[in-house]
Amino acid sequence: MPAPRPAPTVATPRVMGPTAGAFYLAGGGSALAVVLGSPFPSASAQAQLGALATTALLAGAALLLRGHLLPRWAFHVVVALGTALITLAVPHCPSIATALAISTVYLFVAVDVVFFFTWRQSLAHLTALAAAAAGVLGDRPGMTPGVAVALGAVLVVVSTVVGILVQRASSAGRDSLTGLANRRGFDDALDGALAVAERTGAPLSAALLDVDHFKRVNDRSGHAAGDDLLRAVGEECRRALPPGAVLARYGGDEFAVLLPGATGPAALEAVERLRTAGSRAGLSCGVAELLPGESGADLMRRADSALYAAKAAGRGRARLADDASAVLARDLADALAAGDVRAWFQPIVDLADGAVVGVEALARWTHPVRGQVPPLEFVHAAETTGLVRELGQAVLADACRGALAVRRAWDRDLVLTVNVSGRELACRDYPERVLEVLAETGFPAASLVLEVTESVVDASGQAALTALRALRAHGIGVAIDDFGTGYSAFSRLDTLPADYLKLDAVFTADITTSPRRAGMLEALLSLSDALGLRVVAEGVETPEQARLLTGMGCPLAQGWLFSRPVPPHELAARVPGQPAGRAAAPREHQRTGAA
Repeated sequence: MPAPRPAPTVATPRVMGPTAGAFYLAGGGSALAVVLGSPFPSASAQAQLGALATTALLAGAALLLRGHLLPRWAFHVVVALGTALITLAVPHCPSIATALAISTVYLFVAVDVVFFFTWRQSLAHLTALAAAAAGVLGDRPGMTPGVAVALGAVLVVVSTVVGILVQRASSAGRDSLTGLANRRGFDDALDGALAVAERTGAPLSAALLDVDHFKRVNDRSGHAAGDDLLRAVGEECRRALPPGAVLARYGGDEFAVLLPGATGPAALEAVERLRTAGSRAGLSCGVAELLPGESGADLMRRADSALYAAKAAGRGRARLADDASAVLARDLADALAAGDVRAWFQPIVDLADGAVVGVEALARWTHPVRGQVPPLEFVHAAETTGLVRELGQAVLADACRGALAVRRAWDRDLVLTVNVSGRELACRDYPERVLEVLAETGFPAASLVLEVTESVVDASGQAALTALRALRAHGIGVAIDDFGTGYSAFSRLDTLPADYLKLDAVFTADITTSPRRAGMLEALLSLSDALGLRVVAEGVETPEQARLLTGMGCPLAQGWLFSRPVPPHELAARVPGQPAGRAAAPREHQRTGAA
C-alpha cells in the first residue's frame, strides 16, 4: 500500500452518500437478477437471497436521497453492512457462476473503502473484506483455490489503483505554496459543513482574510518574498485557529476560514485573536454566520462584503456581516429577479436657460409588504451581502432603457448619470459589463456618466482607477459625486479621471448664508473651469440658491426646485423644461442611487 494519507478531501458526505447508494443499488440489482433469472434448489434459498437483494436496494435508495446528511463516521457502518450483505448472499446463490457474479460486488466495497477513508482505515476494511470473501468462497463446493486467489488479486489491484487516483484527486484540493487547502478544498469542506449544519442545526461561520498591502511586498522585494510571506501568514493562522477550523488559501493573498459550531460573534472573536496574533503582516478580515436557508455561496459572499467593509474602514481590522441586511437582501434578490427595482430620474438643468440637459438615475424599490424601502437601506443591504453587483447592473440597464424613452419622447439628447459602487469598480469585468448593457439597450456611451465618490475610489484602489480609465476610453463620462464634504480635496481634482464635479447638497445649502462658503464655491468653479470639469450643484431647493449659482457661473444644477425624482414615463410625458412642482416642504437631500 502507498504511504499513509489523510481521508481524501474529495470524499465529502455529499459525494459519499450518492456513491455508496449507487453501489448498493448495483449490488442489489445484481442479486435480484440472480433471483429472477436462475433456478434455485430450494424456495427458501431463493427467498433469502431475494430478501438480501431487497435490503440492498432499499439501502441504496435511502443513501441516494439522504446519505449526504450522514456524518463521516457513519460510512464505516455503511461499508461494513455492504460487506456483510455480500457475504450473506454468496452461500444462497444456486451455482458457482452466480456465486462468482455476486462476489464481484466486493469490488464496489473496495472502491468505497479507498475513496472514503484513510489508508489505515481502508486497510482494516479491506482485510475484513478479504477474509470474508476467502471464507465464503472457500466453503463453496467446487470452488478452486485459484478462483479465490484471482478474485483477491483483482481486489488488491483495483483498490490500490483507485486509492492512488483518489489521492491525486485530493491533492488538487491543496495549495502547493502553503500546504493548506485551496479554494476547491475549502469548497468541499464547506459542502460537508453545510450538510452537518442542516442536519444538526449547529451554527456555522466563515471568514475571509486579506493580507494588507501585499502588492507592495511583491513590488519592492520580489515574488519570492511575497511567497515567503504567504507561507508565514498561513502557518501563523493555522497555529492560532481553534480545533476543527478549516484554513485555506482562497486565492492570491486571500485566506478563508471555516468555523463549524461557531456563531458570528464567536467567529469574530476567534478571527480577531488570529489577526492580532500575526506578526508578519497586517490582516483585514470579514466574518459571516450562516443564516437559515442560505447557501454556501451566499455565506461567502457576505463574508466578502464584510471584508470589503473592513478594508474600506482603514484595513487592519475585522468586521462581522450585518444579518439584518441579509434578511432584507433575500427579498431584494427576488425583486431584482422580477425586475421590481426601478430607476427613477431627477432632471439636471442648465442654469442659463432652465433646459433639462440630463437626468440622474435613482434606484427605487416597492416591497410587497413594507412598501417603499428607503434606498439607503436596500443599497446598504446589497453592499453588505454581495448583491450590489446585481443591483448596479439592473439599475443601469433600467436607467438606459428609461433614458432612451425620454430622449425619444422629447426628440433631444440627454445625459444619463448613474451612481457606481466601489464593489462594482473593484470587479475586473466591470467595464465589460457596462459596455454589454449599452450594447443590449442601445444607449450611446457618449451620453452616459458614471458617478463615483473620492472615498469609493480610494477604498477600491488601483482597480477603480483602471476601470474608470477603461470606460472613459470608450467615451463614457465620469463624475466625482458628493464633492465638498468628507474626503474631498482640491489637490485630487487633477489626478482623478473625471469629466464632471457634483457639489454635495450640504455644501450647496450654505452658499446663501455663508460668505466663506460662497467664496469657496467661486474658487472651485474657477478651478474646475481651468481643469475642464463641468460642475453640477446638487440639492438646489430655493430660487435664491439658483440665482446665486447662476451669477457665479455654475453651469448645471439639480434639486427639488426643478423636479423631484419621478418615473421615466412621467418625465417623458412632460413638455421639455416643464417643472414638476415643488413639494410642500423641502426634505433633507440624500444620495439614493444604485450604489
